[in-house]
Amino acid sequence: MGTFLDSQSSQNSTANGQISIPVTATPALFGTLGLNLAGAGANPRVTFSISAAFTSLATVLTPIVVNVYRVVNGIPTLIYSATQTLAVAGLGVASTTVLSFNGADYNPIASTTFPIYRATINVGDGVVLFPTRTGPETFYAAAYSD
Repeated sequence: MGTFLDSQSSQNSTANGQISIPVTATPALFGTLGLNLAGAGANPRVTFSISAAFTSLATVLTPIVVNVYRVVNGIPTLIYSATQTLAVAGLGVASTTVLSFNGADYNPIASTTFPIYRATINVGDGVVLFPTRTGPETFYAAAYSD
């Protein structure tokens, strides 16, 4: 059985319509948290989940890219990347999509007992019509070890 070490949540908004942030090709930070891994035993691991909602009046197979980085001594290391394409919606038809992702970081404490995790969000290359982040948005992580 695993031993719980710590958990944190970073939440931009709790409901649809609380924010209105255009998604661009430039990665935008949407969640930051740190976890206390002091006292971890063998096989430390961090599990995380991400949920974010997008609205668009014209969506033409828009790829949304979510990246999660572990930051140690100011140096980010990509540990997770996912791309999901928003559904097609007709021009002038409001479409809201909630994307959810789950991932894990195994053996993260080789370099630190308090890693920082950051989640970014952007659209893929070549996108002409940009969706809007409307919320809710949550980035949650928990740390365990054997």
